[in-house]
Amino acid sequence: MSVPIWDAGCDEAGRGCLAGPVVAAAVILGERFDLSRVADSKQLSAQSRNKARKYIEENASAWSVCSCCNEEIDRINILQASMRAMMGAVEKLEIKPSRLWIDGHYFVPHPSIPHTCVVGGDGKVACIAAASILAKTYRDALMLVYHKRYPQYDWELNKGYPTQEHRTLIGQHGPSPLHRRSFRYNTQQLLLDFGE
Repeated sequence: MSVPIWDAGCDEAGRGCLAGPVVAAAVILGERFDLSRVADSKQLSAQSRNKARKYIEENASAWSVCSCCNEEIDRINILQASMRAMMGAVEKLEIKPSRLWIDGHYFVPHPSIPHTCVVGGDGKVACIAAASILAKTYRDALMLVYHKRYPQYDWELNKGYPTQEHRTLIGQHGPSPLHRRSFRYNTQQLLLDFGE
C-alpha cells in the first residue's frame, strides 16, 4: 500500500510478552528511502532485521523509539502502555508527520495528527514495516541485556515471550523484577491468564 512520503508508520513489539517493556517506533521514510529495504519484521531473520535497522536509521527522514516498562504496564494495563509508547514515539519525531499509519485496529487519536489503522499493516505499508523493524530490534537488544542479569529465564532465546520453556522456568524460579505482575501465571498447568 502506497502512502505519502511524509506520513509516519507506527508499530510496537512485546505486547504479548511476559517480561520486559513494550517498545514502539515511529518512522517517516521521506524521499530517498529505498522501499525494497524493508519488510514485515516477523518475516525477517534476526540478522536481516539488524541490517534493515541500520539502513532505516541512516536513511529514513525521521525515526524514534519509545518504551513503557513492565511496572508501567502493570499500573495502566498493556493496551494503554502500548498506546503510550506509540504516542511517545510520535512525539519524539523531529519532523511532524502529515498522517499516522498504525499497525492494528485501534489507536488513541493524536490531538493534531490524523491516523489510519491497518490490520496486518507491517506486511502492507512500508513505513509501518520500518517501525516494526525498529521496535522489534530495539526490544530484542534490551532483552539480551536483561538476559545477562537474569540468565535463568533464557531471554536470550525467548525474548520474554510466553513459550512453554519460559513458563516452565517461571515455575521453577518464580517471577523476576522484570516480569509483568498483572499477567497472572498458572505455573502448575503452564497456562497464561492475561489480567487487567
